[in-house]
Amino acid sequence: MKLQPVTKIEDLLSRRWWLLLALWLIIPLFLRNWAYGLHVLIMVAIYVLLTQSLNLVMGLAGQLQLGHAAFFGIGAYVAGLLMLNAGWSFWATLPAAFFGAALIGLLVGLPSIRVSGDYLGIVTLGFGEITRLILTNWVSLTHGPMGLPGIPAPGILGYTFTSKLPYFYLATALALFTWFVLSRLINSKTGLELLAVRADEHCAKVLGVNTGMVKIFAFSTSAAFAGLGGAFYGSYFSFISPDSFLFTDSLTVLCMLVVGGMGNLVGCAIGAVILGAAPEVFRFLGDYRILLYGLLITIMVIYRPSGIWGLDKRRRNTIRATCARVKS
Repeated sequence: MKLQPVTKIEDLLSRRWWLLLALWLIIPLFLRNWAYGLHVLIMVAIYVLLTQSLNLVMGLAGQLQLGHAAFFGIGAYVAGLLMLNAGWSFWATLPAAFFGAALIGLLVGLPSIRVSGDYLGIVTLGFGEITRLILTNWVSLTHGPMGLPGIPAPGILGYTFTSKLPYFYLATALALFTWFVLSRLINSKTGLELLAVRADEHCAKVLGVNTGMVKIFAFSTSAAFAGLGGAFYGSYFSFISPDSFLFTDSLTVLCMLVVGGMGNLVGCAIGAVILGAAPEVFRFLGDYRILLYGLLITIMVIYRPSGIWGLDKRRRNTIRATCARVKS
């Protein structure tokens, strides 16, 4: 009997994941009078988007990226400046932030052809710091440390977002859009090439894969979706500054990816939800919650280096699904 592929999006979004999504969408119905709770959920949705985008370049292509927050900030500034100075609507700035960050990601990805590993990590770390310095010192454009206040809120058919509830559903929609596009990409020929580069770059070259173009594509696409999240972030807070996009933010997203599990979108979501909500859930512990946060990451790295939903979990699920199809 001919086997059916087990990595299609229909398998990824199985019935249990649709159930979890439904539960996620109805949570705000019980938090309408709790603005802070909605804020936490919105930030978790943003982290899910950022972790998914970082997973493309690190989890799939295997390239060390330590400046992801810079692309997040570039998207926020592109959208904010266009809305404030050119009068663009929020929806018009989304593609501008997307492609603007993609262009910068393409330029940053060029060194990946020559360097890799720790050296590439230093390059991306330096890029993040350079971006922060440019945003701080280009006062005539970015207003420097004073930032960009008064970024307009999104609006639909004459209705302007005035509460956190529509922001929550918009953030969820952007995260789902990122999930859908990247899942289709992962299950394409390009996804296989990304995995080949991560597994063995020299072997991939022998097989005819243009590894340089594949790595540049990974950097550019990853940056594009981070820029998309940045456009939403600026409109949600109506204020951005260089201090909103620091190396610590890149490190936070990286920790979420490590804890959830590199190489798959489910792990990205799990890591973002756990580490995005944990500091707020354990807020009653005061400063000790940061210690607990670090302890959790340390335990995961030592005893579960592949993450909660890492590659070994995916292999077991694939084998089980294949066996079930054979029996049927």
